[in-house]
Amino acid sequence: MVSCPRRIADVSRSVRSVPAAAACLALLLTACSGGGDHSTGGASGVGDPYFPKAGNGGYDVSHYGLTLAYAPGDSSGDSPLLTATAAITARAEQELSSFQLDLTGLDVTEVTVGGDRARWSRTGQELVVRPADTLPKGETFEVRVRYSGSPETITDPDGSKEGWLRTADGALALGEPTGSMAWFPGNHHPGDKASYDIAVTVPKGLTAVSNGELRSEKPTGDGRTTFTWHTAEPMASYAATVAIGRYIVTRSATEEGLPVYVAVDPSQTAASRAVLARLPEAMEWAEYNFGPYPFSSTGAIVDRPEDSAYALETQSRPVYPGAPDTVTLVHELAHQWFGDSVTPKTWRDMWLNEGFATYAEWLWTEDEGGATAEQTFTDLYDNGEEEYEDLWEFPPARPTTAAQISAPPVYQRGAMVIHRIRQTVGDDAFYDIVQGWAAAHRHGNASTDDFTAYVERAAPDEDFTSIWSDWLYGSGKPELTQPEG
Repeated sequence: MVSCPRRIADVSRSVRSVPAAAACLALLLTACSGGGDHSTGGASGVGDPYFPKAGNGGYDVSHYGLTLAYAPGDSSGDSPLLTATAAITARAEQELSSFQLDLTGLDVTEVTVGGDRARWSRTGQELVVRPADTLPKGETFEVRVRYSGSPETITDPDGSKEGWLRTADGALALGEPTGSMAWFPGNHHPGDKASYDIAVTVPKGLTAVSNGELRSEKPTGDGRTTFTWHTAEPMASYAATVAIGRYIVTRSATEEGLPVYVAVDPSQTAASRAVLARLPEAMEWAEYNFGPYPFSSTGAIVDRPEDSAYALETQSRPVYPGAPDTVTLVHELAHQWFGDSVTPKTWRDMWLNEGFATYAEWLWTEDEGGATAEQTFTDLYDNGEEEYEDLWEFPPARPTTAAQISAPPVYQRGAMVIHRIRQTVGDDAFYDIVQGWAAAHRHGNASTDDFTAYVERAAPDEDFTSIWSDWLYGSGKPELTQPEG
C-alpha cells in the first residue's frame, strides 16, 4: 500500500536529483490519483432497467451456504429473531479491493474473506466488504457474514409484499423481485445464479421447508430441529424460499423416481388434496410439452391465504396462498422451465417467464377439453380490456416502470406473443421451438433478444417482423392480421 503525501510537489523537489526516484514518483502519482492498473471496488448494482441497485459488479457467486436459526416470537409481542451465517463462494471477475453484497435490515456482527477478518460498512441495501488483501482477478474466494435481527417485509413497487413474511406459526420468505436480500446477503439479481445449501433450525414442532432436496432432519438436543436442504442446480436468489410452520408433509416420488415433497398448512389440507394429487400428472404433461424436467425434485408449499397474496414459482417447490386450482398449479409448474431454469437476464425480460407460464395455462385448458388456445387468444383480443383495463397500455417487453413488471400486459400479452409464433410456424415447429429454447438455455439466463434470435434461427423461412414490432414491442392494440405461415 502506498500512502499519499499531502503535497506531491514536495516529494518531487526532494527526489529530483535521484534517478531511481523517478519510478517511485510515478507510482505515487498513479496510486494517489486512482489511475493505472490497481485494485478497484466492485460496482454497486448491475444497472438493471428497473432495479439499478440490485446485484453487484466484480464477482460471480457459485454457491450459497446459509445456516439459519429462527425464533418466531410469541403472542406477547416479542419480535421474531433470525440468527444466521452466510458462506458465499464467488469468483472475482476483476481485481477487487472491495465488493458489495445486497442486504437490507438485519445487524451484521462479523465479516471474513478467505478466513481473515474484513472491514465492512453499510450504505442503504449495500453491505460493502473490504478484504484484508486485494483479491486478484480470477480468484475464487469465500466471504462469511454473521448477522441477526428481525427480518423485514419489503413492499414492492406494485404494492405487493415480499421478503420475510411473518405468519401465525412461523415465517414465509418470498423473493421476487428483490425480497431475498431481506434474509440473506448476496448478489441479488437474476443474472447471477448459484447452488444452495440451506440449514434452518426451528423450535420443536415446526417444520422448515426450502428448495431442492431434504438432506437431513435432526434434533439439536435443546428442543429444536435442524432441516438441511440442498439445491444442486443453479438458482436465482429470487426463486429461493424458506417456509417455517406447522405443516403436514407428504413425501413420495413420480413414476420416474423424482422425489416429491409437499408441505401443506393443516387448514388447507382438505381443500388442496384433489389438486395436489394431480401434480404427477401435470408433471408428465409439462415434460411432454416443454421437455425434460430441469430439477432433481418437485413439490409444493401450501400456506394460508392470509400469509401471502400470490403464488410464486420458488424453484422446485412453488408456494401457494391457500389451496390452488389446477390451472395455477400448471402455471407455477411451467415456471420451472420458464423462469427458474431459463432465467431472465434482467427484469425487463420478465415476459419470458410469465408469457410462457400463462400460455401453459391455455394449453392445459385446451388439452382438458376446455377452450382452445386459439379461442382464448381470440377472446382476449376481442374482449380482454373488460377484464384487464391496462391490457393494451404497454408492450410486454417494455413495461413502463418497475411497478408494471407483473402487470397483465406482461402475462396476457406475453402469452399472445407466444401464440402468434404458434400461428405462424404451425404446431410441429412450435413445440420444437419451445422445447429447443428450454434446452438451449437450461440452467442459464436469456434475454428477449436471445429469444427472438432463437425463434428466427429455428424458423428461417418465416417472417416474424410484425410479431416483434407490433405484439412484443408495439404500443397500443395491434391490428390482427392472419399470419402467412
